[in-house]
Amino acid sequence: MTTPRIRYAMVGGGRGAFIGAVHRIAARMDDRYELVAGALSSNPENAKASAADLHIAADRAYTSFEEMLRVEKTRADGIQAVVIVTPNHMHFPVAKAALEAGINVICDKPVTRTLEEALELQQIAAKSTAYFALTHNYSAYPLVRYARELVGKGVLGKIRVVQVEYPQEWLTVAAAADNKQASWRTNPALTGTGCLGDIGTHAFQLAQFISQQKVEAVCSDVMSCVDGRQVDDNIHVLLRFNGGARGMLWASQVAPGCENGLRIRVYGEKASIEWAQETPNELWFAELNKPRQRVTRRGDIGSDIAARGMRTPGGHPEGYLEAFANLYNDIADILIAHEAGERHYLQDWVPSIDTGVEGMKFIQAVINSSLADGSWKSL
Repeated sequence: MTTPRIRYAMVGGGRGAFIGAVHRIAARMDDRYELVAGALSSNPENAKASAADLHIAADRAYTSFEEMLRVEKTRADGIQAVVIVTPNHMHFPVAKAALEAGINVICDKPVTRTLEEALELQQIAAKSTAYFALTHNYSAYPLVRYARELVGKGVLGKIRVVQVEYPQEWLTVAAAADNKQASWRTNPALTGTGCLGDIGTHAFQLAQFISQQKVEAVCSDVMSCVDGRQVDDNIHVLLRFNGGARGMLWASQVAPGCENGLRIRVYGEKASIEWAQETPNELWFAELNKPRQRVTRRGDIGSDIAARGMRTPGGHPEGYLEAFANLYNDIADILIAHEAGERHYLQDWVPSIDTGVEGMKFIQAVINSSLADGSWKSL
């Protein structure tokens, strides 16, 4: 049976934005959503112009999210979900208002600007009739999900070591004043932290997602390498997991030669796995004292959850946009089940408000550890 497209609105993501377009592409890829409204910019003129660019009807092109939620709530064809793609400082007020209005939320990471906001939002979500999803898209790559299954089935044995890194180069030097992406990401009033929140949380979430262990303590060194920069741009973190594993996390936006180098290696007592975001259609698997094996993304991999996210035959590469679309496709199924009062199994695979809170606890613990000269700090 077919179901109607999910009607959604976007807050942020207007002209000049990057991640808003990514979310819109992801939402459309499997034809599960329809963009019907938006408050696309804090600048009223840009909000209206951006809505026109996206063929949003003039009467549903809003200049504030408050007005949008108030009006859409009264419409028979009103929105069913809000997608939040603003700078971090606006995640909390928009998500809070939507949840309190009973409207589902799909939010870009990190969940909020501060841990206090995240904890409050968690309580609001628990009381709301709406569902909250967080778009850690890297966990939706088919081979990442396959890696998680291998760990869960005990193929690697007891997990001992988790190594994860996420280096980029794009903030190696001070950015020009008109660089919109860099300007808000290096403004602590808008972002909270820099590299730590922007990409460090992705590495952290991926480490927990694949290993199926929670980080319980960190020992960290947080740096700002560029003179005058008010947020961190390079972090080193030692990790202690609640299942006994140990690990290291490095995230940097001042690493020349690195474009988007998210990579994870997980070592168990019997075998290891390695996956890199820049070559996402292959996973390296190695059993103790045996040659390494290259596992490719193909439908006969033997994993239903991995195959669910494959749209083309093996050898036809799929990447970043498709992984983002996998999340949106999963969230659509979850929202349909949620409306029927049911819990969908995909909720175990899609990041939630709890994932967001864990990420903010990680951020706070890393900062506290670094300020304490690298002392171990609990999450």
